[in-house]
Order: sequence, then structure tokens, then C-alpha cells
Amino acid sequence: MAEAEYRWHVPADHPAFPGHFPQRPIVPGVVLLDRAILFAEEMLGRPGLAWQVGNAKFFSPVGPEEALTFLLNQKPSGAIAFTVRADDRDVAAGSLTPPAP
Repeated sequence: MAEAEYRWHVPADHPAFPGHFPQRPIVPGVVLLDRAILFAEEMLGRPGLAWQVGNAKFFSPVGPEEALTFLLNQKPSGAIAFTVRADDRDVAAGSLTPPAP
């Protein structure tokens, strides 16, 4: 089973920020899920899959310019478990299920 670690620095000018709390911008959860999916596809070498989100939990808000680490771990079922960390805090976690072959 595959394991991988990816880093993503949240750009201050990310297009989600203006509409997601202009006074205190935070990264929407869907952006974190999208990043996890992109990294899962890169890890598997299979872009453009129709992923399903098995579950997702968001623990801590992420702001502009934060450095995130995505830890991905493929399970025997083919699902990808992911954890997102910013420094010493967990930001999000969940699982992604790829379509059946």
C-alpha cells in the first residue's frame, strides 16, 4: 500500500478568500478536500478519478500563508486516508474512495 506526504503553502491570494469571510479569511473545507484528492491522484498516478468522500472532519481553521502537510495512506480496500497538519496541529482528516476499476 502506498504512503505519501505532500506540502502546500496556502497562497494569500487564493480565490476562495474574498467570499469566505473577508474580515478573517479561512480556507474552505472543500479546498482542503480538493487538495487531498489532487495529491491522492498524484500518489496513485491516476488523474481525473471520480472520488467519493468517505468521511471528513475539520478541526482547526486555516488562514492565508499557512504551510500545510498532507499525509496520505492507501488502505487495503483502495481507500486513501488523509490527515492535514499545520505545524503541530491537526487541521483535517478523512478518507477518499476511488471508483471501482
